[in-house]
Amino acid sequence: MQEISKGANVSLTALSEDAGAVVVSLSWSSVSGAGDADVSVLLLDANGKVRSEDDFYFYNNPAAADGSVQLLGKTPTGNGDEDRIGVDLTAVPEGVERIVVAASQYGGARFGDLDDLRMTVADRSGEPLVGFSIHDAGAETAFIFGELYRRGEEWKFRAVGQGYETGLAGLATDFGIAVNEEAEEPEQAGDPGEAGHGAEAVAMEKAPDAEPEPVAPAPAPVTAQVTAQVTAPAEPVAVPAQTRGRGPRTTTTKKKVTLPKVAKSSLAENDSWRPARLFPVPTLKSDKEREVRATSVLLSVMAQVPEFGRRLTAAFGAPAGRMQTFTEVSLPHGDTPRRPDGVIRVERAGKLWTALVETKTNGNPLKPEQVQEYMDIAARRGYEAVITLSNDVALEGAPMVDVKIDGRRKHKVSLWHLSWAEVAHQAQMLIRHEGVGNAAHAWLLQELLEYLRHDQSGCHGFQNMGAAWVPVRKGIEDETLASDDPRAVEVVESWERLIRQVCLRLGGELGQKALPVQRVRRGSDQRARRAAAAERLCLDGRLTAELRIDGTSSVIAVTADLRTGKVRTCVDVPAPEGSYPLTTVKRLVRLLAEAPADLHVETLVEAGNGPRGTLERLRPEPGDLLPKGGAALTGFRLSLIKGMGNTRGNTESGFIRSVDEAVARFHQGVVAHLGPVEARAGRQI
Repeated sequence: MQEISKGANVSLTALSEDAGAVVVSLSWSSVSGAGDADVSVLLLDANGKVRSEDDFYFYNNPAAADGSVQLLGKTPTGNGDEDRIGVDLTAVPEGVERIVVAASQYGGARFGDLDDLRMTVADRSGEPLVGFSIHDAGAETAFIFGELYRRGEEWKFRAVGQGYETGLAGLATDFGIAVNEEAEEPEQAGDPGEAGHGAEAVAMEKAPDAEPEPVAPAPAPVTAQVTAQVTAPAEPVAVPAQTRGRGPRTTTTKKKVTLPKVAKSSLAENDSWRPARLFPVPTLKSDKEREVRATSVLLSVMAQVPEFGRRLTAAFGAPAGRMQTFTEVSLPHGDTPRRPDGVIRVERAGKLWTALVETKTNGNPLKPEQVQEYMDIAARRGYEAVITLSNDVALEGAPMVDVKIDGRRKHKVSLWHLSWAEVAHQAQMLIRHEGVGNAAHAWLLQELLEYLRHDQSGCHGFQNMGAAWVPVRKGIEDETLASDDPRAVEVVESWERLIRQVCLRLGGELGQKALPVQRVRRGSDQRARRAAAAERLCLDGRLTAELRIDGTSSVIAVTADLRTGKVRTCVDVPAPEGSYPLTTVKRLVRLLAEAPADLHVETLVEAGNGPRGTLERLRPEPGDLLPKGGAALTGFRLSLIKGMGNTRGNTESGFIRSVDEAVARFHQGVVAHLGPVEARAGRQI
């Protein structure tokens, strides 16, 4: 990664061939761990002004309808936070010349109170490209960290580091937005509908010097509400309100609520007693009952927990606003009305965003003709989206359901897919790591998780490698599988779905996003890539993947060898530059003091193979890892090998469970102990 100083700029195209979409990260820390800031993004035209209020993105308006900008949320770090923003540069409108990335604080907090202010830009695969650290923050309450800007056909990054003591108001005014602070009534506890609960409000309108836009007649001016949350170590404290618009403003200081990972001790007499659950599952007898119950449970929690509903719908282009959800709605369609499983409606500034929901559980596939009907209904009624929800995981370039879009219709409907594994992941991220507004919301999410995890719910995520798994595996064992067998492509697609689900589960446990690594150029033909992977599978009998933990350089390589029936998890650890080989070896063994004894350690040298052995044998004699003949030590390869499940499903003896457990054990037992040592992808061996 290239480090640059304040005022410097660099071409993203020169740093990576895969910079068409980037992930921008803003991070900071504080000694007390209480420091916080709100990230915002502004799209500017050639005059350095926003074109309209829609060019301003913040946590109450986190995603652009065209997919160009999406706020990905806050991730807690050791003693601070990291906010991530996804920017698809290929989708940025022609009239946008600059993308400004900023952050602001409230309640008298200053950026000088925070440490380690930093901005990094990574490419689509997560590989860090450029970093910029701010060392001169003082009394500023808002900061422009950096900006992405066009130069001809390429995009460049400039390290700005400009602060404002006038906060969000001063920053926004510079870019054509007037910010008027108003009093805001505090939200009552448990009020599910409104975005921006319990906080100061900042009403934003177009500045006089910005170009006016036509506005339809309305009873009142349309404003975008920006809700600023003040994090403090104290319990929620409400400040008494004065007359609206006079005296001290009504503010509420809230602490995010998360649930402890360790459950309270049970008061049951024995293990046969089961706690009462809000969403009971054992009585479900049929797939239809499971679908109806799962849809109702999920949609009701989405409406009652604003943070959760927003997390699930932001990526689909839904605005932030008051959400209501409905089940088993009857909608006209020819002679026979259709009944989608659910409807989501979000109201903002008097406008409605509506999505139809089609749900499947227990591994049942989506029906193309049914989804097509809902797409047609949505188009006729002016709805914005159709959302499919099932155990399956969507793949890039491979739609879950093929539907026909009538190009003659002016109103376009988006088709989105959501996996039950993604639902569980988002719930876990909120209640274990990021927090929600109050304890009741955290409890509701916990009950939802318990429901999804129950054996009878049918909402367990991807759990079947498909009909092609058994014949392909048998063909590899017998060496009778032809290199052009189309069933091999089906297995490769199932393998990709499995890896994506493994990433969701691992990320939910860690509180950090885990993503598959694809070492291909942006825009590459995904079908051609999968066909090449299927051909390699037929030749060497191996399925391979890499996954990266967000915020680290660790890349875990996973190999499922269908010939030997083994799953290998692997990571490469580089040797520190300038250190003595024996010191390096001893340090590695100390770091792995709690790692499994069957961990394989191999010394990496510039040429040829280095010494190797199990950690159990090497602990008393670390010197056995030193290269022979004076070869230069470059690093180490750490590997764990596990037996592969025999069946295609997620049962105790299944392949899916064995891969999931192998990755979880490797991260917990090996990668987590490496600490500051950076690990990179282990080569497939």
